[in-house]
Amino acid sequence: MTFAEQARAAKDGSRALVTLDRAAKDAALHAMADALLAAAESVLDANALDVAAARDAGTADAMVDRLTLNPTRLHGMVAGLRDLAALPDPVGDVVRGWTNANGVRVRQVRVPFGVVGIIYEARPNVTADAAGICLKSGNAALLRGSSSALNSNLAVVEALQDGLAWLGLPREAVQLVTGGRETTAELMAARGLVDVLIPRGGAGLINAVVEGSKVPVIETGTGNCHLFVDSSADLDAAIAIMLNAKTQRPSVCNALETLLVHADVAPDFLPRALVALGEAGVTVHGTPAVAAYSPAVVPAAEDEFDAEYLSLDLACDIVEDLDAALAHIRRYSTGHSETIVTNDRRSADRFTAEVDAAAVLVNASSRFVDGGEFGFGAEIGISTQKLHARGPMGLQEMTSTKYIVDGDGQTRA
Repeated sequence: MTFAEQARAAKDGSRALVTLDRAAKDAALHAMADALLAAAESVLDANALDVAAARDAGTADAMVDRLTLNPTRLHGMVAGLRDLAALPDPVGDVVRGWTNANGVRVRQVRVPFGVVGIIYEARPNVTADAAGICLKSGNAALLRGSSSALNSNLAVVEALQDGLAWLGLPREAVQLVTGGRETTAELMAARGLVDVLIPRGGAGLINAVVEGSKVPVIETGTGNCHLFVDSSADLDAAIAIMLNAKTQRPSVCNALETLLVHADVAPDFLPRALVALGEAGVTVHGTPAVAAYSPAVVPAAEDEFDAEYLSLDLACDIVEDLDAALAHIRRYSTGHSETIVTNDRRSADRFTAEVDAAAVLVNASSRFVDGGEFGFGAEIGISTQKLHARGPMGLQEMTSTKYIVDGDGQTRA
């Protein structure tokens, strides 16, 4: 099929989905999960081809990690689909409603977008998550994964389509868009066939889609995430949160990238923190003030604090006070997830009020900024824009609204 044919088929598929009730959509999600589980061996074999090709091409370890599937991650994809089936269906929810003085009844209700296009890099788990969220919210999905994950994505989408077909639903409701850059350009130009486009990946991909798309875009963002250790912080808790945020999975957008330490606690905190980070395999890129605490600290380059490492690297600086920490975050933040560790409620309140980000955390790891952890079942991505959706995007964020007006023959004077 050409892309235009795929897009028209998706549009037709979306019309079939909009009529499904919750029971039908939940049954479809379970069927997709069953089909993915049944295809586990072929999916993992296909993924092994992609991983081997990436390693042969010298791909960075962080990107290889994003690309890699294993039995645990695949079972997580299956569980994600089942979790979505257990969640309420947002379609048809009444956002607000009222009756005018003339008796006309007005309701604002949630409705699907129609066809959602998603452009993303590596991470074949996104294929199942995105397809499931789109289906539960009544949308058809056009999935444009990266060429590095082509074999994996083909195997995953084939399994998901099999699950739909088992229930007599259109396979075209979930499609993988393949081809070169010209196909991506067609997807971005498909206004009228594609209702919304969501890019997931690095800054280059996101900026290209935001700047070049004729289709409306929900912008996800990169994660230069900060952790500020305040003067009143519980230092044991700060070290545990720091290590989890940096090392639990360093290749993802909600991982810690910059550590800021209040000058009052730096003499007590930094020696312990630097040892703990070193034992975890983290390379610290620090200012001279930080390097004074350990010869293992690598001098930070001029642009070091702009970095989203996505690896076991961490930028670090000492700041004089909360005001200095806030100023640093304002300068370098990508608006994703920012954390403070403090036992001072006033500091916490100032931090949550003044930091401009999709998620602001107090005494908790930034790794919690995730659709699954928020109870959304899965996520399409984490939006860093301020229109329509911000933060992890789950089922509600994949809907628009329309007004339904009921009357009894009233006319306007």
